[in-house]
Amino acid sequence: MGSRYTIALDAMGGDHGPGVVVPAALETVAEVSDIDLVLVGNEPVIAAALERNHAIPSDRISIQHASQSVEMDEPPSQALRSKRDSSMRVVLDLVRDGTADACVSAGNTGALMAMARFVLKTLPGIDRPAIISAIPTETGHTHVLDLGANVESTSRHLFEFAVMGSELVSAVDDIRRPSVGLLNIGQEDIKGNEQVKEAAHLLAASGLHYIGFVEGDDIYRGTANVVVCDGFVGNVALKSSEGVARMISDLMRDEFERTFVNRLVGFLARPILRNLAGRMDPRSYNGASFVGLRGIVIKSHGSADIVAFKRAIVEAVAEIRKNVPERISERIASVLVAKEAV
Repeated sequence: MGSRYTIALDAMGGDHGPGVVVPAALETVAEVSDIDLVLVGNEPVIAAALERNHAIPSDRISIQHASQSVEMDEPPSQALRSKRDSSMRVVLDLVRDGTADACVSAGNTGALMAMARFVLKTLPGIDRPAIISAIPTETGHTHVLDLGANVESTSRHLFEFAVMGSELVSAVDDIRRPSVGLLNIGQEDIKGNEQVKEAAHLLAASGLHYIGFVEGDDIYRGTANVVVCDGFVGNVALKSSEGVARMISDLMRDEFERTFVNRLVGFLARPILRNLAGRMDPRSYNGASFVGLRGIVIKSHGSADIVAFKRAIVEAVAEIRKNVPERISERIASVLVAKEAV
């Protein structure tokens, strides 16, 4: 009999809480046979949500009560100090104690990162964890990090992000040597600030498949399997792309509704538009990983629906099966040894 894995879900996190987390959990256990899920949060509320979905606690879906929850706008420092029995904190405790193999939360990103660093600690050789996620491209998808965990990053941090991103993509996408690009304002060696230039030197000597500087449009061309940047730049790039996608979608909808002829063209183009929407559906890419920690933490989008939250759980399953934290730790250790030998 194969291994079974346990994933702790922050049932109270996000905009929808148990209304999304519970049905997503039920659908996931029905489709993935080797996982058990722990729903963490207000037990009566979770039990009521299970009942609404014609389910009860079982061996595969259990409830662990937590008396507090973290608000979406709550300052991370306040949540860390005063919410020790929050659903967010308890899922992390379960991972730390080995009761769960991973956790998933749609809650406050800043609070989740602060708690995760405090509870789980960083891997040896890692100074700061980073947030990484897949985004769609012309050729499939690429992974970008950091997406907001570190507003200011040194060249050493960017180097660590590259190593962690490369190892995660190698594991979950089964790519032996993922290509790594460093996001910059140009591809020429003279472009960029000193942190980026120094990081480029470190990466060139790292043994990673480093392909050099890439620009913003290269992200969506799929030029590199991994794109590395600091959290300020990464978060702005991500939110800008989400805004552009929404704008294009809204403008197209307005145009197709503007005249009878446009509506007819829209009707004829519906199969193409449906396929395009499927390829770009952000729900298919939900589930950002906090890499660099001594445990697997997946951050779902706060407004995730059932489909999107299921995708975040599936990301956790993939990282458990591939032993991502252990692989990152081993890769960091080998890179550091090689660097010291030079």
